[in-house]
Amino acid sequence: MAAELGLTKMALYRYVNGKTELMAIMIEAAAGPRREGGDPQLFGRAIRDLLADRGWERPAAVGGVFGRWADIVGPDLAAHTKPEGFEDGEVLIAADSTAWATQVRLLARTLVRRLNEELGEGTVTRVKVRGPQHGPRPGGLRVTGSRGPGDTYG
Repeated sequence: MAAELGLTKMALYRYVNGKTELMAIMIEAAAGPRREGGDPQLFGRAIRDLLADRGWERPAAVGGVFGRWADIVGPDLAAHTKPEGFEDGEVLIAADSTAWATQVRLLARTLVRRLNEELGEGTVTRVKVRGPQHGPRPGGLRVTGSRGPGDTYG
């Protein structure tokens, strides 16, 4: 079902408290309105209608994009970056090094365009990049046992 909606399996769980609630919502949606002739509506259509009724279309689409990050940005970039959030048109991307954070910043326009191809024009307006969270060692760098330049020159 998730694949039919273009989502990852886990993306559906972002907006419900667990499997039981998701199943109840899906059953309610599938058993809800009937098509002409009294037949129940198709399951995928029922889920799409449910997402629309609850205002979950965009969050579910964003979750699907986050779940397919490697397919969208490529394996090299995906190995060193991770999308962490989406709010007010801004995607927050965490990079595992300052070099990769710089690379993402340089690719920001391309990423915005690519993400909007997936989510719809104007959905993503900005990419914000967060580099590694660990700073320099307390006390700075130290080399013990060195006598300075005398070691090298004589």
